Amino acid sequence: MDIDGSRALADGMLERICDALSLDRRTLAFEPITTGHFNHSFVIRDDRRPSFVVRIAPPDDAGFLFYERLMMRQEPPISERLLAETSVPVPRVLSSDFSREVTDRDYLVMEMLPGHALSEMGGRLTAAQTDNVLKRVGECLREVHALEGTAYGYVGPHKPMEPYRRWADAFEKMWALIIDDIIDCEAYPESWRSPVGGLASRHRDLFDYDGPPVLLHMDVWSQNILVDETGRLTGLIDWDRALYGDPEIEFSVLGYCGISRPVFWQGYGPPPQKTREFLLRQTFYLLYEHQKYIVINRLRRKNHRRAAGYASDCRRMLKSLAETLNDRPLLATSIGDVA
Repeated sequence: MDIDGSRALADGMLERICDALSLDRRTLAFEPITTGHFNHSFVIRDDRRPSFVVRIAPPDDAGFLFYERLMMRQEPPISERLLAETSVPVPRVLSSDFSREVTDRDYLVMEMLPGHALSEMGGRLTAAQTDNVLKRVGECLREVHALEGTAYGYVGPHKPMEPYRRWADAFEKMWALIIDDIIDCEAYPESWRSPVGGLASRHRDLFDYDGPPVLLHMDVWSQNILVDETGRLTGLIDWDRALYGDPEIEFSVLGYCGISRPVFWQGYGPPPQKTREFLLRQTFYLLYEHQKYIVINRLRRKNHRRAAGYASDCRRMLKSLAETLNDRPLLATSIGDVA
């Protein structure tokens, strides 16, 4: 979180939002939430009512992945569905404004849940308490993955892609779009657009998932898991990256973030069988997740050195995957330094 940027928001934009909510600024205290990496979020403390949270989207020119533009707009309907159909602890959206009449950014006003981010708990939880949290996260995601949609992909109100009737079609498009994002920010060379961007298309038989499109969080990590001092899960937050698809792509993100330990599966249910096809899909899904940090660091964080590190990692992963798949177009590509 950019603390200086947070202060500027608190001095201007945030106060306009509070005026729009008919709040007396003289009774308010603004407290930045420093665990967020995308939105600017604040706890608003008021001596006349319960505290609440305001989340403000980044400016439109911040630099985004294809699915990040306007993605806050899908959180209210997702939150409403989760509260109505599951026991997952999510914050209620109290109000939202996507009109750009109050500010030049989207924002949400949300219920403040108790607890702290798991990443901030340090040594305050015992190993047993941490295990119980991860088991409960597994139980929650089992409920989430039981919620079916009508199409595959990012199908929320932000509309970053067309909905698809088959997961293979949706993932093929998602893969191509994220490669386009990387090439467009000049982190991969233009010559990679076809051999790398078409990799999922050439191996689409791997993604012939025949289950229904189910809701996936896609960003479950320690900063989006809220717990209290007793080790009770109090919140699973930040649903703006959600999509409908094959749960296996969620499993890849959970592994990437260190969540899917054995205790997680005690809550979720039996882990998937690690067949050759499953492991190949996991490599694709891991690359999909890992490659996003090239764009995030290059465009949004302006950290070209770190973006180059991610690009180098992904180059090695792509080369290994191409060798495993015997993918001739990618093997024929010069996979040299890319950043």
